Amino acid sequence: MKKAELMDYDKALELFEPVLGFEVHVELNTKTKMFCGCANEFGQGANTNTCPTCLGLPGGLPQVNAKAIESSIRLGLALGCEIAEYSRFARKNYFYPDTAKNFQTSQYDEPIAFNGQLTIELESGRLVTVDIERAHMEDDAGKLTHVGGQAGRIQGADYSLVDYNRGGVPLVEIVTRMIEGGEADSPEIGRSYVAAIREIVKGLGVSNARMEEGNVRCDANVSLRPRGSNILGTRTETKNVNSLRSVERAVRYEIQRQAALLAAGGTITQETRHWHEDTGITSAGRPKSDADDYRYFPEPDLVPVAPSREWVEELRATLPEPPAARRKRLQADWGFANLEFQDVVNSDLLDAVEATIAAGAAAQAARKWWTGEIARLANVAGVAAHSLVHPVQVAALIELVVAGTLTDRLARQVLEGVIAGEGTPLEVVELRGLAVVSDDGPLIAAIDEALAAQPDVLAKIRVGKVQAAGAVIGAVMKAMRGQADAARVRELVLERAGTAQ
Repeated sequence: MKKAELMDYDKALELFEPVLGFEVHVELNTKTKMFCGCANEFGQGANTNTCPTCLGLPGGLPQVNAKAIESSIRLGLALGCEIAEYSRFARKNYFYPDTAKNFQTSQYDEPIAFNGQLTIELESGRLVTVDIERAHMEDDAGKLTHVGGQAGRIQGADYSLVDYNRGGVPLVEIVTRMIEGGEADSPEIGRSYVAAIREIVKGLGVSNARMEEGNVRCDANVSLRPRGSNILGTRTETKNVNSLRSVERAVRYEIQRQAALLAAGGTITQETRHWHEDTGITSAGRPKSDADDYRYFPEPDLVPVAPSREWVEELRATLPEPPAARRKRLQADWGFANLEFQDVVNSDLLDAVEATIAAGAAAQAARKWWTGEIARLANVAGVAAHSLVHPVQVAALIELVVAGTLTDRLARQVLEGVIAGEGTPLEVVELRGLAVVSDDGPLIAAIDEALAAQPDVLAKIRVGKVQAAGAVIGAVMKAMRGQADAARVRELVLERAGTAQ
């Protein structure tokens, strides 16, 4: 696919002002789908979680999932929205093979939540307030898989398969108002906003919030207007971007692409665009429809949603601590420097580190293991770090290191055993025989052997060149297969040399 001409980012900002808008789709983690009793489970066999209702077959009648209503209200409240006293569902008509009903059951002019606001903090410390127009309920579409062609794209594919398991899964779509004044920070604003949404829904417990599984997806709207103009430019909508890094990259790419096209005298087509993670570009999708094209009309098979004010206030009382306040509290409690804490947040390990500390580990040790060795192993395996090992096991591993049962080197081997399913850290220590040798007898024997093999080292130590002990310590650690405490070995070496310090 040919890459479009791009303008230098700084030059683009000299000529144009970016105007942003985001639509974030959050899949709710209810047990069943939005309007039927089919299981809401990821990764099942294709088309196994389906029924006449979610397939739109004759005679299938929808029934609203009460838990989805509750989760939607709680999410709306967490976003600072007003909760409508009366809202209703509508049919959004369009024809694509991943929507078996040929319409999506959504909310149009009467959403469940509206007029919200979310303040995000950028890495520079700049605060940006994003106005939220609405957060409305709807059901998800199925998933298309294109076979043949390049990288699973529809272009050049031999044929396409559709899995309707996702069709009918409860969604909340969060729609912002125009975001102006982002300037050079516009890409970071996109990433930080979606990250804040994901953090909120995780904290609420209303979504699994795994972007790699499509639980949180972002449609990024970008337009440019010439400096000094009040006329909005034509927008594009990059669909279904499913990672924070990709949101940032997609916004930056569209700014550079549109700027180059406009500066050359071209025009922007109002269209959807596809983000390609492998090449870092967007490509044209379909002309973007306006609301009239969807022929919205009230869903005749569903009654309006009218939550009582008492229930809404009861749900408000269940809201957890806001994510921003939680982050500030945790950083203060743990005593992390800004860079240390940001490393944990950027690695999506805040919950894992918190749980490890709650299980008894020291804060710095928990941070070290999660952002270090565990993150490395996760990167090799191509999975999320928090999916590799439970925080309780990490805390138990740290406890063995603190107790002197393990060195860091041995602990890394134990961690690999835990991840491989060999048991708890203590069980792996016993199974593999990895505990530090605490008996001085074997250590002294190994030291004497090393000193005998290196008599010049012993002479150097005795005349004050204590650093020469390193060669003996290394030989002893090798002989003990790493199962010795290097500090204790050093003490014994100096004792044997008659220069104990």
